[in-house]
Amino acid sequence: MRLYWKYVWILFKSQMQYRASFWLLTLGQCLTPLAVFAGLYFLFERFGQIRGWSFPEVAVCFAVIHTAFAITECFARGFDLFSTMVGQGEFDRVLVRPRGTILQVLGSKFEFARAGRLLQSLLVLFFALSSLTIEWTPLKTVTLILMISCGVFIFTGIFILAATFCFWTIQGLEVVHILTDGGKEMAQYPLNIYQKWVARFFTFVIPFGCINYLPLMYILDKTEGNGILYMLAPTAGIIFLLPCLLVWNIGVRHYRSTGS
Repeated sequence: MRLYWKYVWILFKSQMQYRASFWLLTLGQCLTPLAVFAGLYFLFERFGQIRGWSFPEVAVCFAVIHTAFAITECFARGFDLFSTMVGQGEFDRVLVRPRGTILQVLGSKFEFARAGRLLQSLLVLFFALSSLTIEWTPLKTVTLILMISCGVFIFTGIFILAATFCFWTIQGLEVVHILTDGGKEMAQYPLNIYQKWVARFFTFVIPFGCINYLPLMYILDKTEGNGILYMLAPTAGIIFLLPCLLVWNIGVRHYRSTGS
């Protein structure tokens, strides 16, 4: 971790060399999800509720998933841009260094301008939670933290899977954005508004429903049965990351240099 934070510090200093550009990018990243949130607001302004869910409740879903995505884009951007590293033959240099490939790729790129998107998402989260009448307990606080942190694990796992395909295809596959951007757009609403097959896929395959819908039911006291299971649902994000790391190691063993 000491080496990882050195990566963070070096890249942060390099991006701050052009401060005006950095702050303009940060502002742009703040305004982009704000437009999406405005669309959500006008939707509820017109219809009032969706399948019994109020605007502040859906806003929590929105804020949690966008917060997790913003953190992932900031600190796991190296996997999202991995195709460039493979195409230019730079991964050969990674392999001869005495550190793990995951750490090096993870530390190869950080997008600190995503802090604008993160700030906007946190503001929405604060607004949504303050608009709801919730009897907060230590367990509910832990659940909220798990929702965001395990969401980061899920998005990181998807980025790793997308990067692993580059070992065979060289270029990244655009279809993976169905799971990142598409999954983000889907998960900003409660899972029960979709058809059953969609809800099952995003619960048992790509467990987005386990990081916002199910634990949110626990926070809002809408659970049926054992509430602890709803509280622990976000840990599915950690479980999802494990096979992604396994697939990555398989891909590294099958890597063939591009010769660039």
